[in-house]
Amino acid sequence: MNKVVTSGKTIEDAVKQGLAMLGVAEDQVAVTVLEQPSRGFLGLIGVKPAKVAVSLLTEERPESESPQEELPSESLPPETSTVQAGEQDRDPYEAAASFLREVGESMGLELEVEIKKHRDGMLLAVSGSNLGLLIGRRGQTLDALQYLANIVANRYSTNFVRLIVDAENFRQRRKKTLEELAERLAERVVRTGKEVVLEPMPSQERKAIHAKLQNHPEVKTLSKGDEPNRRVVITPRYK
Repeated sequence: MNKVVTSGKTIEDAVKQGLAMLGVAEDQVAVTVLEQPSRGFLGLIGVKPAKVAVSLLTEERPESESPQEELPSESLPPETSTVQAGEQDRDPYEAAASFLREVGESMGLELEVEIKKHRDGMLLAVSGSNLGLLIGRRGQTLDALQYLANIVANRYSTNFVRLIVDAENFRQRRKKTLEELAERLAERVVRTGKEVVLEPMPSQERKAIHAKLQNHPEVKTLSKGDEPNRRVVITPRYK
């Protein structure tokens, strides 16, 4: 055996494992980094370990050749090439669902993710225990996960795909809360004749406010400011 592929939490850990398997010192091998380690969501470790190829140097190797030179792809073990080819053909929705499960595992949560059709795209419905941690304050963590899941899905799709990530039907419950808030604030605007500026919201929440009041006879809505501090303003329609 003159070449191994190993993994670890860090590149150094993976290299040490390879050296131990080959029974040699570091100056006797060439190391190729196949995959950089990645930090899990919210700083958690372990979503993606480092992977390296550790190859014994031969006596014929020119002295000027760096031991860190990248190995040609044809010299990599068959299992590495197979994984790469499989990833290229991976279903984007399954890739995003797998990402969510891995994030949940890093957070100490065992999640199930069901892929469903949705009027605004595809829905990844997450179920499991302690989902409040996954949802976060006013859905901020869930929004961040949705953003990342969309990035993952579009890595594996030739056409743009849009995913909605939901847990415990939070999206619908949050929409109802926002609609009730819009009605109360609209009544205040009508009563006082003064505009109301809401706190910053993500675009989909602003959309819910706009949609609820778009046909209101006495108030109108607009958005002002720049992301991530863009806000909805409710103002008298004929002021």
